[in-house]
Amino acid sequence: MNLDRFDRAILSVLAEDGRISITDLAKRIGLSKSPTQARLRRLEQTGVIIGYRALLDPIQLGLDHVAFVEVRLSDTRENALRAFNAAVAKVPEIEQAHMIAGNFDYLLKVRTSDMSRYRQFLGETISMLPHVAGTSTYVAMEAVKETMLADSP
Repeated sequence: MNLDRFDRAILSVLAEDGRISITDLAKRIGLSKSPTQARLRRLEQTGVIIGYRALLDPIQLGLDHVAFVEVRLSDTRENALRAFNAAVAKVPEIEQAHMIAGNFDYLLKVRTSDMSRYRQFLGETISMLPHVAGTSTYVAMEAVKETMLADSP
């Protein structure tokens, strides 16, 4: 989809404040209310905007342990990949899962309360996911940059 400067402005403003009124959004991007509303509706209907939600601070929620987990599968045929993907999608501690082209198959971002809870999670959940043959864990010491897509230029 081709996005013009007004569409990009809408996305930028909503990334900062998803609860902004249409009137204020229109003022911020320099259009009147009706065309702003039409553009917003189009961005939602075409799937550029997939939803609105509250951003929660994981540190305030006691979830300050972040681990990145390389996962190697015993089977990488399509049915095995689908089974792994479906299982991962159901696990709330897994914030992100990416299929990787490299020496391992998936990279998972896992958030737990502490190392003890992570070790338990690794043994009881990750290792029990379909077709997991092995894992390697990298613990994050500090988040230097974490942004959403709309935060980038």
